[in-house]
Amino acid sequence: MSDFDLFGEPRHEPARGRGGRRAQGQARKRQRRKRRSSRAAIMFALAFLVAVVGGGGLIGYAALHSLMVPPDYSGQGSGEVTVQIKDGDSVSAMATTLEQQQVVKSARAFLKVAQKEPKASSIQPGFYQMRRQMSSAAALSRLLDPEAKAGNQITVPEGLRVSQVIPRLSKQTGIPKRDFERLAAKPAGLGLPPYAKGKLEGYLFPGRYDLKPNATARELFAMMVERFKKTADDIDLEGRARKADTTPDKVVTMASLIQAESGRASDMPKISRVIYNRLRREPAMFLKFDSTTLYALNKYGFVASNEDIRSQHPYNTYQHPGLPPGAISNPGEHAIEAVFKPAKGDWLFFVTTDPKRKITEYAVTEEQFNVLRTKLNRYLETNGGG
Repeated sequence: MSDFDLFGEPRHEPARGRGGRRAQGQARKRQRRKRRSSRAAIMFALAFLVAVVGGGGLIGYAALHSLMVPPDYSGQGSGEVTVQIKDGDSVSAMATTLEQQQVVKSARAFLKVAQKEPKASSIQPGFYQMRRQMSSAAALSRLLDPEAKAGNQITVPEGLRVSQVIPRLSKQTGIPKRDFERLAAKPAGLGLPPYAKGKLEGYLFPGRYDLKPNATARELFAMMVERFKKTADDIDLEGRARKADTTPDKVVTMASLIQAESGRASDMPKISRVIYNRLRREPAMFLKFDSTTLYALNKYGFVASNEDIRSQHPYNTYQHPGLPPGAISNPGEHAIEAVFKPAKGDWLFFVTTDPKRKITEYAVTEEQFNVLRTKLNRYLETNGGG
């Protein structure tokens, strides 16, 4: 046998003496200990895996069961709680509200029941007298029951003055008019925007309102002011006013004039253009709006009298140039938009020649205006004045 291995390296024979046998024995003992440690580690790992898999299976089953069968109460519940379903709420939003008010145990349980009921999407906005800890089926049935509806609903038309809104709210709620009138005189605490400068006129936003049972005059006014602020945010009133080089309060004031003078929404951009054309002339023209003059005198009608026109009230735009110092009505969103989007035209005049049919006509020259005014006078003579 060669003294070298296949790679040309010299061979090394193991030691044959007593020391070599001892070394081999120790090596075998180390190997046996290593094998026992490995087996123990494997057994521990298996035990741990079984525990984790077993526990995870239980947890997974519980989660799956909760998903398939969401937690729900049983029965009709007890006690009383008033729940508001807001205009535009989805069934999902209703479910969340019911869970938050502790009417149902989980929104998912309510949704699961509602998905099987075609009428669920027809639930009307408003306040509902519910119970706490109702089953989802009982809660849904309650919301579909007209008798469960609490409170009142009122629609406030566009263009009403505060003095016209008050009797409507009082009649609908039974709250004395004097409660609203005191707040209108001193509206602090109603959440008016800073640019309102403490004036309520112009900031009671028109629309449909669900009146909370037992609500106070303050809560109702605050609700309407809040609706104005939300609309203002939605249309970026302040930002657009800055771009137009004006202020939000002037936008609201101008919108109130447009609202008061318009018979139809289609007239609003045209009346907006008349206001701009008059104010931008050199020298600027007085607006001479009967609506502002009548507002100053707390009167109503289509035409201000000669005596009305001679009044020196700051809202009388026959006697004072520019816009009046504040709004004269509570305008809607269309009127506010018309401030920012006037129609194109050279008109300087407009006359509502047929108030009953809400027909408004426009003129560029004073001669044309006089023709339209004569037309209105004939209408007034025929229909008993303004």
